[in-house]
Amino acid sequence: MSHAPPPAGPSNRPGPVTTSAPEAGAAPLSAGDRAGRGTALVTGASSGIGAAVARRLADEGGWRLVLNGRDATRLEQLAARFDALAAPADLTRPGADRLLTDLVLDHTGRLDLLVASAGVGWAGDFTAMPPARIDEIVGVDLLATLHLVRALLPHMVAAGSGHIVLIGSVAGSVGVRGEAVYSAAKAALAAFADALRYELRRTGVGVTHVIPGAVDTPFFERRGAPYTRTWPRPVPAERVADAVWSAVQHGKDEVYVPGWLRCPARVRGVAPGLYRWLAARLG
Repeated sequence: MSHAPPPAGPSNRPGPVTTSAPEAGAAPLSAGDRAGRGTALVTGASSGIGAAVARRLADEGGWRLVLNGRDATRLEQLAARFDALAAPADLTRPGADRLLTDLVLDHTGRLDLLVASAGVGWAGDFTAMPPARIDEIVGVDLLATLHLVRALLPHMVAAGSGHIVLIGSVAGSVGVRGEAVYSAAKAALAAFADALRYELRRTGVGVTHVIPGAVDTPFFERRGAPYTRTWPRPVPAERVADAVWSAVQHGKDEVYVPGWLRCPARVRGVAPGLYRWLAARLG
């Protein structure tokens, strides 16, 4: 490999990453960056928020895009629209994080932006949840992201620049009834974002945690239960993509989408007893 430095530790977990097609930093982007911003890797890009982020970055121009997802057909169709590199792979497979890292660096030489948006859910009582779904949600929503960031981060630190965007959920901020494991995984991702941001201070690498509420994507169909609340209404995935771009441009640490969702999270933080009382009665 020509790229440097390699992540520490042995790479002894093989897994498939295939391709089908041929600079952001901790500081805010300036107008002068538009001509060539660098390389962006978007996971979960075959649908939903990830696909919307890919479209948003392509619309901005100047990015070399690498798109990852598990639906190879949809991913390749999206990548073809933007002359992007499609890298279909299941990042929960052992070693897929290392192989994807090698692929990105071998093809582009560097990574300037990672948007980790892959996620799955499950709705229902925890006691009725199949054990395999517990492993799947923790694997996709948390562990796969941790392993991928671990593989990519040394290269960003060595370059002295880069930005990591982690797509969380309001479920991780307040806990959502009927989504206990999903809430737990997203809460862990939030803590990871905070801890990593402190660790990377003065390295030139930024960390943004984007926290959406309900988003109008196939997520609810795939979790096995539709979204039935009349309020709050789901927001379009494009609104989350806009928030991601704004956060990267302005170097924001944390963004709620929509912004008012910060209020219940703050109530829970300063008055947890009141929040739990309200949540128990209002759902």
